Parts: sequence; structure tokens; C-alpha cells
Amino acid sequence: MFPGAGDSEFAFELLVCRWAELAWHPADGDRPAVVARQLGTRERRWDTVVLEVDPTAFATRRAFGERGLDSDLLRVVRGAPAEWAWYRDALDDPGFPWRYVREAIHRAAALEVIEKRSGANGRIEFRRVREYPDWVERVIAIENKPDLDASAARALADQLRHDVEAGLADEVWVATGATGERVSPALLEDMPVEVGVLEFDFADGVDADAAEVVWHPTALAADGDPRRRLLLAERAYGKGWRSFRETMRPDCRHFELRREGRALVPHCAAKGRVPTAAECKGSCAEFSPEPPQWRTNDWPIEGGPGKGIRALLERRRERERERVGE
Repeated sequence: MFPGAGDSEFAFELLVCRWAELAWHPADGDRPAVVARQLGTRERRWDTVVLEVDPTAFATRRAFGERGLDSDLLRVVRGAPAEWAWYRDALDDPGFPWRYVREAIHRAAALEVIEKRSGANGRIEFRRVREYPDWVERVIAIENKPDLDASAARALADQLRHDVEAGLADEVWVATGATGERVSPALLEDMPVEVGVLEFDFADGVDADAAEVVWHPTALAADGDPRRRLLLAERAYGKGWRSFRETMRPDCRHFELRREGRALVPHCAAKGRVPTAAECKGSCAEFSPEPPQWRTNDWPIEGGPGKGIRALLERRRERERERVGE
């Protein structure tokens, strides 16, 4: 993969996500896209999710805030009327107690994505601030397998058939490492023909030319539950793929960010490689908190390097959102 990656599928996943920001779509030219990772449903979790978006509608979506909207907030925001109305008149019966809807209205008002007031007889009335846009054009699922040997391909086949048949994705891909063989090993196994195959060479890190399409995917009907698609898109929007900043320990003295081409990936100086998301915890035997003096005014980054790394990754996430909405 690249020096210091070890056998980490996590490292490969991060590089695929960064490549998708730079060069999506691999076969049909540049398309505005939002990239996230480790998302899905109860039945299936996808390694990488790419949302192709309408830039104008996406800019409107950004006006609702940088957090993803959960199912209760979506019900309120999408159902909010243009004029003041009692919430029970404006919304369909949710099929569960209305008190949960009232709680969602209070949360939405606190986030300033709707307006609320006390109407006649103390009834809660609300109205929209702006109309929620139809911002998602297509949902693409990518399964990342850097070392796709025959046994791994056979095990993956059933999962990919589920992805094809679930009706949530418009395209499904497998991303694997380049082997130099004339025919990709992924094409020699019983993989669904609807699934595209991408081979990556990250020996020199990430750039826009790191991928080769070795099998083109079939456009899928994506006729599943549209609400589930939208919830998935909202989670992808809020989480992104740099969310390791929130789950790993940048405040460890051994944690670094290293550049691999046009990507920044985590690196553990103690282990000499990219740590997995599961092992980079406070319980790691090598974990060593930053010295307190690193967080004082004597350190060039206010709050210490861990806080600086988190801020840097957040700025990069925001920069990509701004670029997509331009």
C-alpha cells in the first residue's frame, strides 16, 4: 500500500475516501460529491459512501447546519409548513406518541432549523425557516478490500448481492489493491456482475490517478425506501470520513498525521505504522497523554498538538463541504 500502512484495511479505507474527494466519478467525469465511511443500516455497513449531490441544493442543505439530521428532526424539518400551524395539523400521524414529536420540535427550534411559538390555547405552532432541499442525486456504496484473494472474494459475494438488491445504492463498487496481474483477481470469482471494480496503487500515496476501473458497474434501480436513503445521506453529511478525529486519540504523544500524496493519515510513532481505529484508544499499552506543558502558551498550537490535529481535520472537512457547494 505505502510504507507505514502495515496490513491495515483502515489505512486503505482512508486513502480511498480521500481519492473519492479528489476524483469522483472514476468513469464518468467530475461530479460534486460528499464522502463518508462506515455507514449503513442494521443489515449492512458500507466501508465508503459517496453522495453525488446537486451543488445548489447542497448549499441550501448546508444552511440547516453542519450536523446530520436524525429521523425525528427530518420529520419536523421536511414537514414544517410555510405558515404557522399547529404541529398535529401540519404533520402526519407518526405512529407513536406525539410527545416525541413535540420533543423533536423543541430540538429543531433550538438548532434554528424551524421556528416555533405558543399559539391559541397554548398549542405548539411551528413553521419552516426554509424549504428542505432535494440535495442527494445518487448514493454509491464502496466495499474496500486491499487484498482481495479468492477466499475473500467468495465471502464478499453474498454481501455485494445484498447491496445490489437492497435498493438503497445507485452503484456498488469493490475497491482493491493493484496486483499487476493482467486480469484482476476480483473478476475471476463469483462476484455480482452489477458491481464495479476499482484497483488502486497507493505506493506513492493518494492522487487523482491512483485508481483504474477494471469493471464498470451497472446502474441500479435504487427503488428502496427513500426515507432510509435520506437518513443515510444525512448521517454521511454529518459524519464525513475524517471522523477518526473523534474516535482516536490525537492527544497521545505518539499520534501524528503524515502526508501520503494528497492525503493526511494517522500514524503511531510508537508502533511505526497507521494504527487501527480499534487500537488507538486510551486503553492502548503505548498510550501516553501529552505532557501538560504542551498545552500551555509555550507550545505553538493553543491547547497542544492533539487539539491542533482535531481542528485541522475539521477545517479540511469544512473546506470540502464548501468546495462541493460552490
